[in-house]
Amino acid sequence: MSDLASTVTAATSASMAASAPPTGFSHFIAQSDGIGQGLFVILLLMSLLSWALIVTKGIGLILREKRSQAFLNLFWNATSLESVQHELNTHGAQEPFGHLTAHAMQAQAHHARYGAAKLEETGTAQEFLTRTIKKVLDEETLRMESGLTALATVGATAPFVGLFGTVWGVYHALTAIGMSGSASLDKVAGPVGEALIMTGVGLAVAIPAVVAYNWLTRSNRVWGSRLDTFAFELFTFLSTGQTLKAPAPHDGANVRTLPTVGGAAKH
Repeated sequence: MSDLASTVTAATSASMAASAPPTGFSHFIAQSDGIGQGLFVILLLMSLLSWALIVTKGIGLILREKRSQAFLNLFWNATSLESVQHELNTHGAQEPFGHLTAHAMQAQAHHARYGAAKLEETGTAQEFLTRTIKKVLDEETLRMESGLTALATVGATAPFVGLFGTVWGVYHALTAIGMSGSASLDKVAGPVGEALIMTGVGLAVAIPAVVAYNWLTRSNRVWGSRLDTFAFELFTFLSTGQTLKAPAPHDGANVRTLPTVGGAAKH
């Protein structure tokens, strides 16, 4: 009798499994209409965009830190601004500190040679140098913040796109169940559960974007503070030939006082 009961139970389970409708995310996408599939494609594109920005900005941040540290070591250990200028002319400016230094030194040399030849060059040499440094700082800030708007947009909208996909999927699932005339739990749970996956997809897209946005925003704020401090020191070098106590380099190298271009070294 026990063998017969086991056989009947197994047969019943097999019959129920065979009659159960297929479920899963792939089945949900296959059964969705154009709007549901379009929302999934939008979420997929959002994810690709955010991860592309995360990877490129992350690699750029690592390279910026490495190159900036190398330039600052060169700058603070240089014996004159002419040697810094020669290094910039030879290898170019590949990071924010070098870019700021190159433009500031060019502005000082240009104003000393030609004076206020154009409207943008009006004022004293220090005023022209100040405007140049501020312009470069603004350019570097914009460069570091590029792409953050896209990350913020993905982080803010992806959950709602996924939620809309869920609502749309549940609506169609309930409509189909109502037309079939069967509202049993096994008929409702599958389609509704499939639709809820879209909310999970939206959160999976949004969370990395939000985390990366916060990370990059803080990193840019730190870089902006470092650039502002360096800009003040650089302005002091170029305008007076004297400097306040410079921030200690990470490698413990001694800080030297640099002369103005063409001037004698200050001790």
